[in-house]
Amino acid sequence: MGGKLAGIARHDRPKGAMERLDAVSVTSAAGVAGDYRGALASGKLIPRRQVSLIEAESWAAALADCGGMLDWWHARRNLLVSGLGIPHRVGTRIAIGKTLVIEVLDECDPCERMEALHPGLRAAMAPDWRGGFLGRVLADGEIAVGDEARII
Repeated sequence: MGGKLAGIARHDRPKGAMERLDAVSVTSAAGVAGDYRGALASGKLIPRRQVSLIEAESWAAALADCGGMLDWWHARRNLLVSGLGIPHRVGTRIAIGKTLVIEVLDECDPCERMEALHPGLRAAMAPDWRGGFLGRVLADGEIAVGDEARII
């Protein structure tokens, strides 16, 4: 089963504005280049949030449930994938582009910032991993919007 990378975003500081990109380097040392959450820091071997992903279909379903109309990067996730159907389990491996491999470490629970964006959005993102996935980088890669995404 395959899908595609539909979007890339990062923020360089806590609560900073999301910057949308067409392409980026993603590494085990830094996560999404330029994103403050990706670097191995504070003595942590594996940050809980090195890379975050959200499925386009889940974002659309959450917005439909709460009546919202927001672009995906407002969810503050790094990668938007579409047509993939990521299994809801820790240990799932996702390949994007030629070499990038991300291992799912946890579900990304929606925070209070989602409720501030639109009433009911936080609750609409809560079921079925709609808030997305947190992962770590197993194999570095250069990725671009439109790249193939697949479960391996």
